[in-house]
Parts: sequence; C-alpha cells; structure tokens
Amino acid sequence: MPHVDSDGASVYYERHGSGPAIVFVHGSGGNHAAWWQQVAALRDEFTVVTLDLRGFGNTEPDVRQTEFDSQSFYADVVAVLDREELTDAMLVGQSIGSIAALRAGLVRPGRVGSVVLGHSLGGISHPELKELAAADRAEAVKLPVVDRLLTRRFQQERADLTLLFRQMGTFNTATMQDLRNLDTDGPGLEEIQDSGVRIAFLAGERDAVLGVETVTRAHELVAGSHLEIVPGAPHSMYWETPQAYNAAVARLRRTLTAPKEAA
Repeated sequence: MPHVDSDGASVYYERHGSGPAIVFVHGSGGNHAAWWQQVAALRDEFTVVTLDLRGFGNTEPDVRQTEFDSQSFYADVVAVLDREELTDAMLVGQSIGSIAALRAGLVRPGRVGSVVLGHSLGGISHPELKELAAADRAEAVKLPVVDRLLTRRFQQERADLTLLFRQMGTFNTATMQDLRNLDTDGPGLEEIQDSGVRIAFLAGERDAVLGVETVTRAHELVAGSHLEIVPGAPHSMYWETPQAYNAAVARLRRTLTAPKEAA
C-alpha cells in the first residue's frame, strides 16, 4: 500500500472503490483500519480513502517522537489529497481527526468541497463554542474512557467488538496524552465562510464527549452548514452503529456533491 512524504513523515494511506471521494480522518484511538465497516459499505459507490496521521498506525515519523503537535496533522491529509489528485473530496473527521480535516479543507479548497466534523467542532475558534465544549468535557472526564466512547449496552452485548475497539489503539505510537495544541489557532467563522468549503456536523444523540446542544449551536453559527444527529448513537458511532453512520455519510456525500457556486 502507498506512502507519501509529509514534512519528513511517511504517511500511510489506502484508496478503495471509485466515484465521488470520501476521505476518513481517524481520532486519537484509531488509525486507517478503524474504518473497516465504512470501507466495505461505501466503496461500491464512492472512492474511499483512509490514512494514518503521524504517530498512528503505519505512518512513520522522520524521528522518534514522544509528543505530537496536532497542528501538523492537517499536512498529512493534504499530502494524501495532493498525491491522489483528488477534487471535490469530502473529508470526514472523527473527534480530533475533525480538527485536521477542517484545516486541510481550508488549505486545499480546490481539492476539498466539504468537511464533515464528526463528534467535534473541528477546533473552530469562537468564545461561546469554546465555553460549551469545555463544559461538555468536564462532564465526560467523570466517566471511564470506554464509557465516553461506547454505550454500556454495546459493551455488554458485543464484548468481541469492544475488545477489538480497545486493541485498535495499541497499534499507535501516539496517545491522547501525547497530543499538543489540539484547540490552538483554530479557524474563525469568517475564514470558514470565505473558503467556500461546505461544513457539516455529524453527531450521535448519546455522545458523552460533545453534547447535541453544543453541536447544534455550532451549526447555527456556521452559516450554510448541515447538521446530522443520529438517534441513540454514541461518540464512536462509526464503530457501534455503522449502518446509521454509513447512511449519514453517504447522504451527506450525495447532498454536498453539487458545485460550490450552487450552494
């Protein structure tokens, strides 16, 4: 499978299928393999691209690191976009992956038509959103990590997939504690609007990390954005409720395919 250089890091990625492009950008416990349920379901209609950010999966940094500046992650996405010469791609971020996806979209609006902020505000710089997200995080940290990401019922009924979910992170060098500057120098509303890149918010009704009310307020502030709230779904909806997640992603890809001028 291919690698592409990104500021010294050898970024691993995969390309599957054909059609309008969807690029998945994983979160802090994931890597390219986390999207197995999405690749299999979507590759018959879409070009599906997955990748490993630096510090994750098969991507190899130029030197061994113990800290990872999250401000560098977007460049890994951009490197893949450029190598594959994608146009009108829809970037789909998961949690902290949404921060990299949004910045990559703003840097390469000629290649990116839309960005889906999955279970995240994408690092958008806005005082009200910052306060709301901080309040959500304060509640989330009271829970065990896995309970923030998957529902208790799923953990009980699907012990096999819960174990696999936990194991995914063991293939990564970086951990959440190693990441720096997650919410530093995020884009403002005006920068997003000026880019012409369409924004969609995708969240689960039972997300314990970021509340529906917070996501809804972000949608209201980002003019022209789309909002998808999936009933009963948790923070790691792509893993626990893949059918609903895949349907939402496909629906957004079809909706956001039209030329920007027509938006």
